[in-house]
Formats: sequence, C-alpha cells, structure tokens
Amino acid sequence: MTLKEMKVGQSAVITAVGGQGELRLRFLDMGLIPRTEVTLIKTAPMGDPIEIRLRGYELTLRLDEAQWIEVKPV
Repeated sequence: MTLKEMKVGQSAVITAVGGQGELRLRFLDMGLIPRTEVTLIKTAPMGDPIEIRLRGYELTLRLDEAQWIEVKPV
C-alpha cells in the first residue's frame, strides 16, 4: 500500500521510501523515513494534493510523489 491509497483519517507506518537520487533524498529530508507513523489529514477537493501529519507537523504531497512512499496500516 502507498500513501496515495490511504483514506482520510487512516494511520500507517512508512515501510519503504522509493524514488531515486534527489527525489529520494528530498523525501528523507522531509522526514519521510521508514518506521515513521503518518496520518492522512485531508485531500484537496479534486483529490490532489494530500496533507499528512508526521513527526508533529503537517506535510502536503502531490499524488505522484505519494505513490513512492510505501506504508503498512496501523
């Protein structure tokens, strides 16, 4: 399952961070690190972007970015 497939209010733990090169490093710099718990807070009216909560802050990601983050539901 990926962040893109989560439903609003659902929590999960990051299991893997995909992407290559600068994209993967950007994800890691934003705190998207394996074993981190995330909660999907809301989605935009058209479904893109999504807002997640992790490590005490909110982060907004586009769906094409969210598809690279694999999660396991809590």
